[in-house]
Amino acid sequence: MGESKRIVLALYLFFFVAYSSFQLLSASSNDAQDAIFYESFDEDYEGRWIVSDKDDYKGVWKHAKSEGHDDYGLLVSEQARKYAIVKELDKPVNLKDGTVLQFETRLQNGLECGGAYLKYLRPQEAGWKPKEFDNEAPYSIMFGPDKCGATNKVHFILKHKNPKSGEYVEHHLKSPPSVPLDKLSHVYTAILKPDNELQILIDGEEKSKANFLSSDDFEPPLIPSKTILDPDDKKPEDWDERAKIPDPDAVKPEDWDEDAPIEIVDEEAEKPVGWLDDEPEEIDDPDATKPEDWDDEEDGEWEAPKIDNPKCEAAPGCGEWKRPTKRNPAYKGKWSAPLIDNPAYKGIWKPQEIPNPNYFELQKPDFEPIAAIGIEIWTMQDGILFDNVLIASDDKVAASYRETTWKPKFTIEKEKQKAEESVPDSDATAGFQKKVFDLLYKIADIPFLNDHKVKIYDIIEKGEKQPNLTIGALVAVVVVFLTIFFRIIFGGKKKPARVEKKNTAQAETSSSQAGEENEENKEKEETSAAAPRRRTRRET
Repeated sequence: MGESKRIVLALYLFFFVAYSSFQLLSASSNDAQDAIFYESFDEDYEGRWIVSDKDDYKGVWKHAKSEGHDDYGLLVSEQARKYAIVKELDKPVNLKDGTVLQFETRLQNGLECGGAYLKYLRPQEAGWKPKEFDNEAPYSIMFGPDKCGATNKVHFILKHKNPKSGEYVEHHLKSPPSVPLDKLSHVYTAILKPDNELQILIDGEEKSKANFLSSDDFEPPLIPSKTILDPDDKKPEDWDERAKIPDPDAVKPEDWDEDAPIEIVDEEAEKPVGWLDDEPEEIDDPDATKPEDWDDEEDGEWEAPKIDNPKCEAAPGCGEWKRPTKRNPAYKGKWSAPLIDNPAYKGIWKPQEIPNPNYFELQKPDFEPIAAIGIEIWTMQDGILFDNVLIASDDKVAASYRETTWKPKFTIEKEKQKAEESVPDSDATAGFQKKVFDLLYKIADIPFLNDHKVKIYDIIEKGEKQPNLTIGALVAVVVVFLTIFFRIIFGGKKKPARVEKKNTAQAETSSSQAGEENEENKEKEETSAAAPRRRTRRET
């Protein structure tokens, strides 16, 4: 991660951690009092939540922080495991007057195949123990995300008791919302209203709406049909369901040849010009050699592998030419009598309808109370974090919890995601920098910059050692280039040299200066010659 990227992310995290801390500290204590049940997992779950002892459930639960936060949750820590854990409530919660169920999940490693839902258990039979919790434990409602293969939905399943039969039936929400499959924290809310309405919210936004008593919203409907098909009614033996039958009076025509082949040889076909009859389609690979460790007695006689005959590439074909086949115009296939309307047809039989003995009328669902909350899932992913499990009687309470427990975390994660997406891809950045430095080395090789080549190389190499200075290095080299360029064009006329008589001393001095200038020019030439070698080391 580049220095600028780290700085941007650090600023975002500092600001939003401070913001979330303020929000959490300012959360109203009245909300906790208004909640029927609330589990924040701020404290270790052990002693309060009971892990199943059943052999199938080997997954290890952990009390862990949500990635990037100081907030704790209940973590699925291993892949490809079954998990089961349960929390018994102090007293059962009645759902008949309206209830809100809410909890958070975060798929920190994504979700390819697995569940992240909660089961709200009804009172169990006498003698039931929490350590025996498994998938057979009766529940009232199952709610939450599930993703595997074609399944991608936020379940809402109600187990409702038929008052006539005494059986519990699973009623599935027909149009459940899909699961957000990013790695951010999400809060799921199910609002059961006294007027039989159900609302499913994700992150406080309504995603699905239904009526418990509507046959269009649940499968099967809570209210069964008034009539059913008679299970004792049997189809009469002489009942004919065939709408069409073969014409019994039809006769096969005398010229109908059932043995005629589907295809025949095309006698009109001619061999293409240039066809190579004597050339095989494949030949031995002339470049193949027998392996040194080949043993004819053990491995058999060695044969070179085959390759396509190169002589056939330009020809229409090689080998023995045969006439192609074509569809036989005389082919008719097996004869069968044409179909006619069946005079004995009575239609498709179905049992007669009778009154449904299990039919009942319903004004409101007969919700079973919630006596415990369980998580019983199978998942291929680890990193699933459960948090802030809430049961409340008022959606305002649930909304307050969303605002103070979920939203600050989600805001941090969302801003971090935006910051990461706004920073250019590291590979693309590296490619851009390489192109810039290649261009700068080409500029340094321009002949009229020879006297300044060493200085330019120093600038370029500093930029290479600190890639965040790429633009600065580019600007510096361009400034040097333009300065020298404009000096050459607009530097003005040189002043004429004064002609003076030279005495011997002056001549010796001039000679000495000339020698020093020659030595200095020699050093520059050697330095200029050494500069490209520095570039060669860079390229290697």
